[in-house]
Amino acid sequence: MKADLLFHQRIDYDDGAIVEMVLWRVPMSVPPSTHGLKYSLFYGRPGVREVGYDNERGKGDHRHFKGREMRYAFTSVEQLMIDFWTDVNSLRGDR
Repeated sequence: MKADLLFHQRIDYDDGAIVEMVLWRVPMSVPPSTHGLKYSLFYGRPGVREVGYDNERGKGDHRHFKGREMRYAFTSVEQLMIDFWTDVNSLRGDR
């Protein structure tokens, strides 16, 4: 069984910033995550990640914000999107 792409969106801003969001349903969780999703949410510029949320084997769910990486407590896709956009909007301000 393979991963199923559930969502993919890219937004290119006039100031050169990029948002890219990808979400897959996976047949088995990505340890140590326990849910059946694989995701990657990115905000930044080419070569520079300012905000990121993702889960990867060995690390599990985590958040990148202004150069720091920390654990992230995944509860739902809806909350993940809220948290991601809150971070993006806090950095973008009124741009």
